[in-house]
Amino acid sequence: MTEPKRTPLYETHCRLGARMVDFAGFAMPVQYTSILDEHAAVRERAGLFDVSHMGQICLSGPASVAAVERLMSCPVATLPQGAVRYGLLCNETGGVVDDVTVYRLGPEAVFLCVNAANIEKDYRWTLTHAGEAVHVEDRSPDLGLLALQGPASQAILERVCGPAVGGLKRFRFVEGSFQGTRTLISRTGYTGSDGFEIYLESERTAGLWESLFEAGKPFGLQPCGLGARDTLRLEAALPLYGHELDDTTSPLEARLDRFVKLAQGGFIGAEAIAKRKAQGHPRLLVGFTLQERGIARAGHVLTHGGSAVGVVTSGAPSPSLGISIGLGYVPPSLASVGTQLFVVIRERQVAARVVETPFVKAAGPRRS
Repeated sequence: MTEPKRTPLYETHCRLGARMVDFAGFAMPVQYTSILDEHAAVRERAGLFDVSHMGQICLSGPASVAAVERLMSCPVATLPQGAVRYGLLCNETGGVVDDVTVYRLGPEAVFLCVNAANIEKDYRWTLTHAGEAVHVEDRSPDLGLLALQGPASQAILERVCGPAVGGLKRFRFVEGSFQGTRTLISRTGYTGSDGFEIYLESERTAGLWESLFEAGKPFGLQPCGLGARDTLRLEAALPLYGHELDDTTSPLEARLDRFVKLAQGGFIGAEAIAKRKAQGHPRLLVGFTLQERGIARAGHVLTHGGSAVGVVTSGAPSPSLGISIGLGYVPPSLASVGTQLFVVIRERQVAARVVETPFVKAAGPRRS
């Protein structure tokens, strides 16, 4: 059996007493104290996550931007230097290869932050479709990535990296340095709270972690694991690849229309997505809350009128709301807000209702 890979912070996590799990082939902290405590820290103060398991694929050369424009569902050519955009890599049948963030480094340089489980797949996909004139490099083994999230994140980061980071707007980034190594700091995150993601060379990651914690002591900064990251992203109704998205799911089924330049076309999968839209999607992603005691989990069956109509893709108790929430796919006729559903939990039909998402609205600077 292959041992899981270790991030640059593995020893730090063990020293802090984190409960470690194998996630996407990496040894990762699922929690330090409790998911509830860490979740509350991000919503109320600040939390720091090691997300160095995520992948970074760099494209450079005169044809690099045009290549990413063909690969991504979102516009890339219009993306100014210093800006970030969320989008999808799609396949020829209109399914999702991965959901990624695109960073415009310069006129001839772009990089993609990809999901940990898809690094090798995304690298091969990009290499195959970018064209010979584009240099494609997987920088994932060389880079660490920290996510500082929560309302106090700006104040903490300014103490370590200077006041320039405080002026960043949502989905913008700035390049700087830490202990002589280059950093890239973006005002992005996967929690639904204001925050930053910081990329830097692997060997400097532990040093930055320690510096941020020293600066964050007066603000109640806490280390956070994957458990809180999942409840936070679920409250914000952010999709998780392998749950809400996969190689067979259209981004339009997942309600990601605003990230798909369908009218423009020109990207891999555009024609198939348009055809599937014209034919009518058999299902749509919805958010729901449970009306009775219970916890919906991925794989639970959704029913309506006594018949199975869909499946839960993600579910958990919401620490912020004090109720159980979930995401799942149902027929379009049952996707309207207010629709009554049931979740089958241990052979018991538990009442649920379709609601608007996100469950908890994002806080922080608006995207410009």
